[in-house]
Amino acid sequence: MSETIEINDKFTDEEKYRELIPQMETLLSEDDFTVTTLSNFAAALKQTFSKVSWAGFYLKKGDYLYLGPFQGKVACTRIKIGQGVCGTSAFKKVTLIVPDVDKFPGHIACDSFSRSEIVVPLVKNDELYGVLDLDSTSYSSFNETDKKYLERLGQLVLEKIDCARSVI
Repeated sequence: MSETIEINDKFTDEEKYRELIPQMETLLSEDDFTVTTLSNFAAALKQTFSKVSWAGFYLKKGDYLYLGPFQGKVACTRIKIGQGVCGTSAFKKVTLIVPDVDKFPGHIACDSFSRSEIVVPLVKNDELYGVLDLDSTSYSSFNETDKKYLERLGQLVLEKIDCARSVI
């Protein structure tokens, strides 16, 4: 197993994703603890994309999303499903791209410097496991390319973890 991620920082975002996916397939192991897999996943995303100020997971338990492994500033520890960007993505089970978080109704400001966000729901067998959340300190940092590849990476991480065993 390789425990390094090597991506040329001069690549476009799409090129970075294309290079990242096979490396993530090698980095993430079904034999690792779930927290290990999620931690390395968040670290790899933060390391690969300079536009990302925060990358991590919120995991579902009951009617809430609880802070999971992440890279970045200290974050909100609990979000009610249906509230904020993460909670709305979880409730609707759809990826949300928010170019300006201050214009999102009910946005929860965990980091006052966050300007844009993308949240990908992690759904397996129609059950919500949690969400993958990426923030940026710049406006309009995320787009359809990010959505396409982060959804693909989200499915990869779901293949590598035991969703039946809670980490919370």
